Amino acid sequence: MQNTDTIFAQPLNEVKDFRFDEQVADVFPDMISRSVPGYQSILNAIEFLANRYAQPNKRIYDLGCSLGAASLAAAHGAQHENPIYAIDNSQAMLARCGRYIRQFQHANNIQLFENDITQIEISDACMVIMNFTLQFVDPAKRDAMIKTIYNGLEPGGVLILAEKIRHEDPQADELLVDLHHDFKRQNGYSELEISQKRVALENVMQLDSFETHRKRMLNAGFSSVALIQQQFNFCAMVAMK
Repeated sequence: MQNTDTIFAQPLNEVKDFRFDEQVADVFPDMISRSVPGYQSILNAIEFLANRYAQPNKRIYDLGCSLGAASLAAAHGAQHENPIYAIDNSQAMLARCGRYIRQFQHANNIQLFENDITQIEISDACMVIMNFTLQFVDPAKRDAMIKTIYNGLEPGGVLILAEKIRHEDPQADELLVDLHHDFKRQNGYSELEISQKRVALENVMQLDSFETHRKRMLNAGFSSVALIQQQFNFCAMVAMK
């Protein structure tokens, strides 16, 4: 049974920057399911893509793995027992991830690492997953991050990138934000919770548009970028090498 997210349910004297600490790790499954429209569909897509693109004896990387849902989806879909490197910089999230994934038989191929994903080397990869991770990376480091991923992928490899995006047209962006807030209200979040969490994320989650993401991946060398899922201002893309 998952714990209910009530982190922002009471008025806070000071809304601090959002952190993936023990408090968040404890309620993360509930938080993500009630906050991110289309999340399960994205995980299903990761499984399908792993079935299609996982190559024998090549690695799969899950950058910003949180509790390991994307790693498990890839492990379930891949046909070649690929080693999956699940990396996160939050000790609290990794600790809970380790306990969570042990419940699944496919977890044997998943190795957990605590590290800053902008500092790692990627090699012998057939697939790299960033499931709502790049939005928390310093914007000045994003081009280099995507280039590092491209360089570490084998020919025929793919990057799966899921992100919350902003629309380049202000009126359209306002609509998408409002629809997302309606989604959260429908899932039981109060106006106070929505408002306080938005403040907590302002300084730590910087959003790009789909076009910015697409151009960045093409500039890094990827041959093609496909939008495979979008609901409101949340989407998933696949960049092919």
